[in-house]
Amino acid sequence: MPSRSELDLLYQIGSQLAPAIHQAQNWPYDVPHAQYEASLWPPHDVGGQPDAPVRYEEKEEEQWELDTYVTCEVLGWKGVWNAEERRRRGNNDIGLSLYYDFPYYGRWVLCAARMLVDKNHVSLLELLEKIAEVKARYGKP
Repeated sequence: MPSRSELDLLYQIGSQLAPAIHQAQNWPYDVPHAQYEASLWPPHDVGGQPDAPVRYEEKEEEQWELDTYVTCEVLGWKGVWNAEERRRRGNNDIGLSLYYDFPYYGRWVLCAARMLVDKNHVSLLELLEKIAEVKARYGKP
């Protein structure tokens, strides 16, 4: 089991591998062991892996985040989906790039939209039309 300092190093290296904040690397043929190990750790589902200290930051949720949470909870209460589906669709099934590129509740919105289309609650055309309507309302291209 790695020490706290080794674990912190792995997380620092791993964070630089994230596509959203990727730093260009001149990769040699031989990759340092710590960099290799950091690249193998998934960004989610880290159950059983040792944890490094996390800096807790007070943050007040924005309105869209609260609305997203409530919408997803209502979908669950109505039996449209369950927490496992939300977790799987929002974490595992979207791929590494989208996982790092979307904020936490952004992934909830994405997986809710995908789930509603996949389970035929709305058609993809209806969803795209609604997105276009909202964009036009806010003057977005």
